[in-house]
Amino acid sequence: MSLQRLLDGQAERLARLGRLLEEEQALLVVGEIDGRRLNALAEEKTAVQQDLEDTEVIRARVQRQLGYAEGTEGARQAAADAGCLDGWQAMLNQARHIARLNERNGRLLELRMRHNQQMLDTIHRLADPDTYSADGRTGLQSRRLDARA
Repeated sequence: MSLQRLLDGQAERLARLGRLLEEEQALLVVGEIDGRRLNALAEEKTAVQQDLEDTEVIRARVQRQLGYAEGTEGARQAAADAGCLDGWQAMLNQARHIARLNERNGRLLELRMRHNQQMLDTIHRLADPDTYSADGRTGLQSRRLDARA
């Protein structure tokens, strides 16, 4: 398999992963989460990431077999010699973009989880105001929910 074909395959998979991450982000910013779709996206992302990893293993093996050094410099030299340096650099840029999308989604998930935990803590204090909190204080004094909040 030629290096150009491997790079094209990687670019396709990265583009697919980017679309999945963008869809995930859209789901994370809406008010009500579609848990089923998020789970399906997670499975799809895992499959694409596995395909990316499998293709990278093949690319690295071909790189070694052709006598190029391992690592980024060997990959860059192999791409230059094969006449596909621009494609290799575009793939690296695309991978950086994917990493930023993934990091952003991770932050969104973290914010969601923190918010959900705060809501659960509040509900727990409302349901059992005599429970002690982590700082040793008792919960709410009244069992009534303040509708003004």
